[in-house]
Formats: sequence, C-alpha cells, structure tokens
Amino acid sequence: MSKILDNSYYDLMINTALAPTYDTGDNITYLNRQNSLLHIPAGKADPCDLGKHSYSSFPTIFTLASTISLEKSGVTTVQTNPFLALFGQGVLVAVIDTGIDYRHPAFLFNDGTSRILTMWDQTDQSGTIPGEFTFGSEYSREQINAALQSPDPLSVVPTTDVLGHGTAMASILAGSPNEQQGFSGIVPQADLVIIKLKEAKPVTKKVSFIPESAICYQESDLILGIRYAVTAAARFNRPVVICIALGSSQGGHDGRGATSAYLDHLALLPGNGISVAAGNEGNNRRHYYNATSALPYYNDIELRVGSSDTIFAMEIWSYAPARLSIDISSPNRESTQPIYPGLNQCRKFSFIFNQTIIYVNNIIFEEETGEQLILLRFSNPLPGIWYLRVQSSENEPFSFHSWLPSGDLLSGDTFFLDSNPDTTITSPGNARHQLTVTAYNQLSDSILPESGRGYTRIGQIKPDIAAPGFELTCAVPGGLYGTATGTGAAAAHAAGIIAMVFEWAIVRGNYPRITGNDANRLMISGAVRNPANTYPNNIWGYGQVEINRLFERFTSS
Repeated sequence: MSKILDNSYYDLMINTALAPTYDTGDNITYLNRQNSLLHIPAGKADPCDLGKHSYSSFPTIFTLASTISLEKSGVTTVQTNPFLALFGQGVLVAVIDTGIDYRHPAFLFNDGTSRILTMWDQTDQSGTIPGEFTFGSEYSREQINAALQSPDPLSVVPTTDVLGHGTAMASILAGSPNEQQGFSGIVPQADLVIIKLKEAKPVTKKVSFIPESAICYQESDLILGIRYAVTAAARFNRPVVICIALGSSQGGHDGRGATSAYLDHLALLPGNGISVAAGNEGNNRRHYYNATSALPYYNDIELRVGSSDTIFAMEIWSYAPARLSIDISSPNRESTQPIYPGLNQCRKFSFIFNQTIIYVNNIIFEEETGEQLILLRFSNPLPGIWYLRVQSSENEPFSFHSWLPSGDLLSGDTFFLDSNPDTTITSPGNARHQLTVTAYNQLSDSILPESGRGYTRIGQIKPDIAAPGFELTCAVPGGLYGTATGTGAAAAHAAGIIAMVFEWAIVRGNYPRITGNDANRLMISGAVRNPANTYPNNIWGYGQVEINRLFERFTSS
C-alpha cells in the first residue's frame, strides 16, 4: 500500500528543498514547488508527537463550507446580451470537494454525454493513477461516457458523492439548465474538472484531537487536488477556475499557511482563477480576542464545554513581542498551574477529580509564522465553564486571538462566553491574492449571519466580495434538486463569474494574459456598494458582486 494511504504513517509537511535529505525511495510525496510530504511511522500516535515535530508539519484539517437568483449578481443580464453571452465556453472549472454524481442531468450535454472533462477520485484505488501522482484513479470524459451508456455505470466508473456537497457546488458553478426546476449553473458551457478528496487519515485525526467519526479532509490532499487542476489546465491548454468550498480554523488566520502560499502563487499567474469560501464561523462563538494594555497583565478566557464534545483542540495566537503563559482551571477549579513557553515541549495534565486529560504545547516560536502559539487539546473534558488565564511573562501589554475548530468538528454547545465574530474567515480564505467570498441573502440583501468576517489577524482586507449564498438551487445526488446555503455556495457562484471574465478575456482574446488576481480586482471594481456602508469593510469586503457593471465599465471607457 502507498504510504500516503497507509494509516500507520503520518503525513508530515516539509519544504520540498529538504525532500532529498529524507528520501529513501518510497517515503516522499511531492506536493508542489514549496512543500512535499514525508511519511514516517506513526507508532501508537502519541498526542505528544505533535511536540516532536513542528506544528506546521501536520496538515491542517478542513471541513465543508455549505449546508437562487442569478439575476441578483448580473449574470442573466450579461448572458442575454448578444455581444457578451458568456457561458464559460472554453474555460475549465475545477471543484475540489466530496466528488460528484456524474450521472446527474446537471452534468450532461443535451445528447446525454458528460460535461466532465477529467476526474480524479482520491478514494478509488481500482483505476489508473493520474500521471505525476501516486494514488487514486483518473477517469477521462471517454470513460465516463462509456459508463453512462452502460447498464451498470458504477461498474465502469465507480465514483460517487455520498455527501452531495461536491455535487451541489459543481452544479451551482456550472450545472446544465433545467427549466422545470428553474435551475442553471453560472457557466453551463464550461468543462468540469472534478477532484474527489479522500478523508483525513484516522491517525491525523487522532493526533489533532478530532473525533474519529468527523468528516474532514487534510491539507496535503487539498494541495494535491489543486495541483491536479493546474496540470489538467496545462494538458488541455485552457484557463482554469478553481473553487474551494472548504475551510479550517486551524492556523494563525494570517494567510501564511502552505495552501494559502500555493494559492497566492497561482493567482498571480495567467489563466488561474481561484475562488475560496470565507467559511461559516461568523456566529458560532468560536473566536475570542483580547488586548490587555494595563495592569494586571493577564486575561481570563471563559470557555463553555458541552457534554457531547469529548475530544477537541483550541489554539491561542499572540502577537510579538509578547511571551504568554497559560493556566487552565476546570469547572470544579482543579488547575494545571502556569505553563510557560518553550520550543518543543508537550505537557500532559491528568486531572485528579475528573477524567479530563489536557495536552499543552506552548510554542514560543511557531516555524511557519514566527509567532507564539499555545495549542490545547482536551480529552474527556468535564462539561461546564473552563477558565483559562493568559498572562504576560514579561509583565507588559499583550494581545491575542483564540479559535476553536470549524464546522462539525465541534457541537454548538462548546463556545467562548465572550466571543468575537470578527477574524473568523477560515483558511485558506486569508490568503492575499485569491478571491475570498462571503455570502449574503439575495432575497433580503442581508449578510448571512454565519458568514466568516475579516480582517485577517495581520490586518489584510478580507473578504474580497459578497455573492449570493442563501438557498441556491443545486443538484443533489440521485438526479434530484435541492438548495445550498453558506459561503461554499457563494464561492461556487463567484467562481462561475470568474469563468465568465476568463471567457471574455482569454478565450475571446480581449486580454489573454489576465491572472486570477486581475479578474478579482475587476470584479471588486464593479461591485455594488451600499451608500450606507464604508468600503472595504470586514463583513462585505468591497461589496456585492455584479458582473454586468464590470462590463459596463469597459464599454463606457
């Protein structure tokens, strides 16, 4: 078995330049020019393994970012204009998600053949591994068409989408019209590139204190999915728009992680569009912020822990030059005493009067950012109010952020009592040059309360733009139609608009060298802005996407 699939191995992120140092022939998986995976035996998957390796070595864990109106964003106006009529022809749209129901009418041409150009299923090891990759199965349009003509399609192309999230996102972005359902994707003439992510390894979940039953995905597989989309675009010599409707609350929320760096690089190259969901953590009460500027130089966090959350992690990120200690007290006031920062220490605390075990990594210098990180991992925490005292070791002013896990990794019963809805955009939504999309209710013109809010931890302006994201009609596995709500749906909608810009600019030859970042700035310039608000702001970004205004600006210049 390939080590990237073997649960007895950790997948550690390392700099690609260092890969030859560790390479023994089968223990390195190349991700991109910056990062590779080093596969090492996990042994018993001791939680303190995270102390033996740098925090950023372990892949970030991602969750899904979604649970109608096309006219609202100007799409219908542009498509009914005979001089524009942009439907995504000649553009590839890549969806990296939970897969696709390739038999659904939303992904078929009128003659019943597939609109999917190529597909990589990371979970299926029965077919041909794509070139330059080491696992999964690749299926071409010809193979999918053969499956569609078979009495048993899944015996030919055995890929499905059990959760339906990827099917929904792909359909919002590029689904074929269905008049009876009042449905059409944004660019129904674009060709689809589908990447089905494999779930995070159980051994990765274990060291990250994520419930074994949780549905989530690891960063390394997402990076490989992005690389597959880019290589497909090169193979077919077409521009590509990549939609990422996933997010993570791990990391410093500063756009400096491995996936963010990769997307930043790609968005500055011609023909690569990238649309990323802002996440749905805005109203989950999972972010805490404090700035302490006067004596006494400490702050008490109150964290309510629900009875169903028996295993979870939380992170505290400070700003230099602060050096912070932490003291953790249970609801019955049993305490760890102060834990001071160090380099690679991992402290285990077993509470005497309850079943709680807490692992604490107080990392003075997190390698990827250079900032202090306090990582807390709880096992069987006593339900109730926990008290965490964060204190300056130097007796001077300090500030910090803290985040709990995203999505379904935690129930709604665990939250900060004095939470802050800002700085809740999930990774990789904090990267600088991609398009980060928040969601609004297109029926009431109000932001969705769950939409992640900016800015980034280091003050970069995010989100970039708001797109419709409330009950968007979408395809559902089994040939059905339903609705999707959330920033994932909004990101899919916005990805379709980037594809329209690429069709006009690249396919029609108006601006062949356009980059994803160029397209983003054009969309921002044409956004609708409410006179009652100041822009940019941390809720709406630069306003509501409106592609017709973008093209009006070209014609009036």
